Amino acid sequence: MRELLGRIPSAAPAALLICVAACQAAGNGNAQADPTAAAKTVAAQAPSLSELKNGTYRGFAEPRGPVVLTDGRWEGAPYVQGGAARPAVTFVRDFRLVGDVDGDGSEEAVVLLAQSSGGTGDMLHLAVVGRKDRAPYNIATALVGDRVGVRGARVEGRRIALDVVQAGERDAHCCPGELVTRRWELSRGALNEAPPEPRGRLTPDVMGGADWVLRAWTARDVAPTEPAVTLRFEGGRFAGYSGCNRYTAPVEAGQQPGDIALGPVAGTRMMCPEPAMGVETRFLRLLGGVRRFSFVAGQLALSYELEGTVGAMYFDRAATR
Repeated sequence: MRELLGRIPSAAPAALLICVAACQAAGNGNAQADPTAAAKTVAAQAPSLSELKNGTYRGFAEPRGPVVLTDGRWEGAPYVQGGAARPAVTFVRDFRLVGDVDGDGSEEAVVLLAQSSGGTGDMLHLAVVGRKDRAPYNIATALVGDRVGVRGARVEGRRIALDVVQAGERDAHCCPGELVTRRWELSRGALNEAPPEPRGRLTPDVMGGADWVLRAWTARDVAPTEPAVTLRFEGGRFAGYSGCNRYTAPVEAGQQPGDIALGPVAGTRMMCPEPAMGVETRFLRLLGGVRRFSFVAGQLALSYELEGTVGAMYFDRAATR
């Protein structure tokens, strides 16, 4: 079983497959590489992140034809000449899960794609990509749903499992609050979904039980790896390392699923050289404006509103030791 823990900016490492073949040259004793070895290696490997972000995908309700991504994004023509609204498909947060989901002995890649029509919603899709004649090939694509958040993902045997946050029967479209585990199995070129397993409701406690590491200030602004900024939710509080000092802040749940309110942030007052102090100042400032938490492709997203600016910080789950 392989499990995705969310990551940015690079994808989780795939299994390293090495194929070495040599033959004895006639008469001189020199080894020569098998000319088919490299081709066999490529055919056995799952497509790389670069290949996936520039791949061709099918299976969307709109557009109906194939979509060719360029650096993780495709945009169609405006719906109305001169208008701003247009269809788009985006590769989600460098998500790449690897496993042999079709049972052929070679690994495939599983990715998430967001399809939008220019409105506020994003239709999340799950896609499996293998190889055909050594080139990446989109085997199947399935709709996951509108504004669905992914807390975690893994391959269980030949099944793809996603732990998601989705809208329940009484949830507003803005604020999904139902925790569900959903599974798909690839069969005859299609992803077939099994019955979902309910896991409860979204509360701040869902953030608990893990240490989180800051990976991005915004969707496109990567945070430095050093100094590392950490966060943990425990006992109704955020706490961690802000780049130079330790900090803590009380957290209260809001009325809608995912809404939170932070109390005053307290911490130690040690001085550190740059860039540590700059990182800490920026993080604590944004933390003070946090109004909501969610999950995107395995990452924890803390959304903030600050001086007319709206954004989100993204955190990876820290590796367990």
